[in-house]
Amino acid sequence: MTLRASLWVVLLLAALYTLPLAAQHSAPSRPFLERAGFLLESAGFRARFANDEATRKALRALPPHRFVVRGSGDAARYVYADPGVCNCIFSGSREAFLSYRDMLTHPRPGVDDVAPDYKTQASALLADDPLRFETLEDPATVDVYFTEFR
Repeated sequence: MTLRASLWVVLLLAALYTLPLAAQHSAPSRPFLERAGFLLESAGFRARFANDEATRKALRALPPHRFVVRGSGDAARYVYADPGVCNCIFSGSREAFLSYRDMLTHPRPGVDDVAPDYKTQASALLADDPLRFETLEDPATVDVYFTEFR
């Protein structure tokens, strides 16, 4: 085998190895995100739309489609930024987070039609633990979303 052919084989193997990793953290589909917003509100989260500069700044400071938690136990507050579908920030309690997680892991059969990749995307969303509030680059920007709905 020539050096050039060997190089192509190595590159191909590297691409095949990294493809599943890239797919695992791809952005969720729009139908999944639309349903997620409905479920978040059903679970007890409150949405605040980014219709002023402070909320838009907070929306940019939060990681999209990831939960961020502040506090622990029953006092924990969770926020979830959705910049693409509703352009809003969801805020809720630990109870709301657990209710939402239960809705994703145990979808009600026959309620509505979901995309074939719904379970895959739900699993990807639940695979990562919520980020800690303290790890954000600018936690003061989003501080109000953890205290506003108590």
